[in-house]
Amino acid sequence: MKDRLLAALASAPADYVELRWETNDQTSAAYRGKEMDSVGSARNQGGIVRACVKGGWGTSVFDTLDDLPGRVAQACANAALVGHETTALAPVPKPAVEVVPAQLANDFRGVPLDDKLALIGRYNQIILGADKAIESSLVSYAELFRTVHFANSEGAYFCEERPRVVLYLMAVGRDGSLVQRASESFSSATDYNVVLGRDDLAEEVGQRAARLLKAPQCPGGPQTVVLRPDFAGVFAHEAFGHLSEADFLYENPKMRDLMQLGREMGPKELSIIDDGSLAGRTGSLTYDDEGTPAGQTMLIRNGILAGHLHSRETAAKMGEKPTGNARAIGRGREPIVRMTNTYIDAGPLTREELFAGVDDGIYCCSMLGGQTMMEMFTFSAAYGYRIRNGQIGELVRDVVLTGNVYETLHRIDGLADDLQIRESGGGCGKGGQSPLPVTFGGPHVRIRDVVVGGK
Repeated sequence: MKDRLLAALASAPADYVELRWETNDQTSAAYRGKEMDSVGSARNQGGIVRACVKGGWGTSVFDTLDDLPGRVAQACANAALVGHETTALAPVPKPAVEVVPAQLANDFRGVPLDDKLALIGRYNQIILGADKAIESSLVSYAELFRTVHFANSEGAYFCEERPRVVLYLMAVGRDGSLVQRASESFSSATDYNVVLGRDDLAEEVGQRAARLLKAPQCPGGPQTVVLRPDFAGVFAHEAFGHLSEADFLYENPKMRDLMQLGREMGPKELSIIDDGSLAGRTGSLTYDDEGTPAGQTMLIRNGILAGHLHSRETAAKMGEKPTGNARAIGRGREPIVRMTNTYIDAGPLTREELFAGVDDGIYCCSMLGGQTMMEMFTFSAAYGYRIRNGQIGELVRDVVLTGNVYETLHRIDGLADDLQIRESGGGCGKGGQSPLPVTFGGPHVRIRDVVVGGK
């Protein structure tokens, strides 16, 4: 494959050309309510050529390896039609030449499909029987094994296997017109066992959905909040991580000015990191989809804005180094700047010390949904608890946080030492490419005077 791809790129009439060929094997199954909703397996393959001529990009997407030189020529011709500037791509120190096999502790491909169906069937029955208020459920299993071959006109080549297994558990409770949901999900790039032994959690998901029907609404107004590590990680990803993606910054002069390196972004204890080189994580990769080695990027270091996430093109345009964050969701899609494993680093406090500093507040757990608009955000926690005199109290629902991300980062006044990185079953969405495997995490984080929507 290496020789075939590199030969197709030889003498290409462009400033730069890359070729990516992928195969993707996947199996999925789901229960919805009492019935099996779907079971399916698929294998697809295909590729994309990207060429750059005078700063203009052209592509050619294909489903077979027939006539690769013709596909390369087509992409080059397309690029020549739109290129009117100067091609600028930051250099990669050493072109990739490597085969990277998957490192699987327990390979899901060796487990019979009947065992997987029986597993999710049992979880589904547990959820439906957890409480009489449970009206419906969704329990799903999915496995994917993606193999990426990449070559470019600079002589780089890599082949990397990128597996993933996912379990999703959801309960739906109803009391008259009031509907509440509870869910949990898990994912792994290395271990099928992540989906096993979740009976107690399936029971808890069902019971939580029922309890939320009787829980009071969260009180509204400015409050002290403590973010659980999973919520803290999603906050870092959604509210700050996307602002750090350089394709967004380069196209928005206002945000580029607000995100200038060296700006004070929070307390000196605050550091936010994106690291695609963490071993065995679903957001990790050896090379991004431009052939740049993945690595660690300090986005905030000790309260100071320290880095942005880059492709080769954005790095050249902004005078910085590529970070290995050009990622594509799959075959036929162009790489764009994306996060990998993004997290808030651990702080100096114990969990007990962090909570002891809250007389009256809200403990925010998991993420239900949200949106961002430039530096403004609105996020809903899946559920929460009152905090009184440092102790976790009663369950509350409808917990919505809103504010300006810069102001909110400066209001962080406590970071615990219990960093956790969450591998959930979802993924990141951007530019029509979703769900991209990522992880997120952090410690418990205390923030003062956050505007909380509620009753």
